[in-house]
Amino acid sequence: MKKLLYILSVVCLITVTNSCKKTGGDINPLSSYKNFGVGSYLVLDSSLGQNLNYAALSTSTVGVIVHQYPNGEAITSITVFVVPGSSYDTTLWKKVKTVNYTSPQTTITVSGAELATALGGASAIKPGTNYTFYNRITTKSGKTYDVNNTGNNSGSGLVTGFYYHSAFTFSAYVVCPFVAPIAGTYQVIRDDWADWKPGDMVQVTDGPGPNEVNLSQVYPNPAYGSVVKPLVVDVDPASGTATVKKVNFGNYGGGYNMTAVGTGANGVAGYVFSCTGYITLTMELKADGPGGNGYDNGPTKLILQKQ
Repeated sequence: MKKLLYILSVVCLITVTNSCKKTGGDINPLSSYKNFGVGSYLVLDSSLGQNLNYAALSTSTVGVIVHQYPNGEAITSITVFVVPGSSYDTTLWKKVKTVNYTSPQTTITVSGAELATALGGASAIKPGTNYTFYNRITTKSGKTYDVNNTGNNSGSGLVTGFYYHSAFTFSAYVVCPFVAPIAGTYQVIRDDWADWKPGDMVQVTDGPGPNEVNLSQVYPNPAYGSVVKPLVVDVDPASGTATVKKVNFGNYGGGYNMTAVGTGANGVAGYVFSCTGYITLTMELKADGPGGNGYDNGPTKLILQKQ
């Protein structure tokens, strides 16, 4: 009986298949791989760095070296677009430039000056911002390919899959190398701890060590508490990345003996940009110093601008 049912199923399948067959211009283009065109994509050879120096935008560059996939259609040019952060929405993309594909190892670079031009001026570029560059390739036949019309197979395909090493995108991070001294009068832009209100003026000092900033005249506000240990911020001289190691910085009385620590991995708290006199930190403030009552203010942002 099972054998009979199997035979009937095969006959029905053949009948349905044959009834769907078409000839001439009605042939289903999906019926054979021969009916598909040949695509193309860029393969990443190496990266030329990901940091743009805000203090030297005209000479600072990022980029990649690429070659076209050997079995794809020949590429004639690569148009580079940019967007702050990342987005596949092409209405947000700004054209940077078009690069001719000239050799098996074609270099695509973008300078800080070119980024500024694409975004409408250097004032549009902010230290601490990530930018994504999207490469749109044009083939010999005039076809174009970018992240929006290239299959990605749920995150493991051609665009982002590691196996293909495709170069549809590359990124840049705008850094501001730290150069002391940075001490001076700063205006409070934001203080989630509310020791100060926006517009107040506070003093920031250098040290005690190289590439360090002392905020002991900021937290605690002497009107509310007393310094236990200086609130010192360590700054990476290459990027301005700021780290706050856990420190018992101030005692406000009543069990509010406060510690501070950067909320990021390994105590990373934000940035100290000496080139613009801008300090932005996010720290967890918690009353877990000796005799503290355990109060946790959670992620607390402090933003200061040098005057």
